[in-house]
Amino acid sequence: MRTFIVACIVLVLATLSGCRPLSEDVAKRTTEQTPEEKAKIEQVFAKEEERMYALVDPLTESVLRSYGRTMRGYAERYDLDWRLILAVMKTESGFSPDAVSCRGALGLMQIMPLTAEHLARTLDLRDVVEPINNIHGGVYYLRQLYDMFSDATGRDRIELTLAAYNAGIGRVFDAQALVTFFHGNANKWDLVRQALPMLSRSYCELHEIVWDQDHPKTGWFNNAQETLTYVDRIMTYYSSYCMALN
Repeated sequence: MRTFIVACIVLVLATLSGCRPLSEDVAKRTTEQTPEEKAKIEQVFAKEEERMYALVDPLTESVLRSYGRTMRGYAERYDLDWRLILAVMKTESGFSPDAVSCRGALGLMQIMPLTAEHLARTLDLRDVVEPINNIHGGVYYLRQLYDMFSDATGRDRIELTLAAYNAGIGRVFDAQALVTFFHGNANKWDLVRQALPMLSRSYCELHEIVWDQDHPKTGWFNNAQETLTYVDRIMTYYSSYCMALN
């Protein structure tokens, strides 16, 4: 019994930290549980969650109580850190499931209408605004973007993904094209963040040299500072959550 309890604790800690279980053997044992064993695992989960709740602000605590397991579940499915999802959600909607932006972005993860239509078809979601579906769609979309930057690593890959979530993948690709034009490493966020403001109309002479048309492929971009602030804010929240919710 003591061995079983230890295995349960290891599994819970691995799940809560955004990691996969340590072995198939542990995972297999969790599928062969008696009702009593399942109840004990639930108690371990609840105790660990209460510990986490004491380490965050009341608003974050509220969203964790409502959607924490949902976030962790979808983050596990798509192999992302659930604390990053939490940071994105805080920045995007302030944890408001009813949030609607001036551009029509919807829900906790602020999914744009066209993206919502794509996700509804791909994931068979009837209502993308509904919080559980909104989290599912947002995490899935983040993973899609993350896969598009497979040549980047570590923090750079995360920041490129976040920039694409905010500004659109085309804007980031255009900025990467500028970095490449200047013989820089297009997979480094520090260089891409310097290039994003150069997508504005003010640099049209440069655009004529880089692209066949007189502007970037996705058109001029005048909101670079918004995207840079967005990425910085999420990474600050993410670092904070990584320290508090380990």
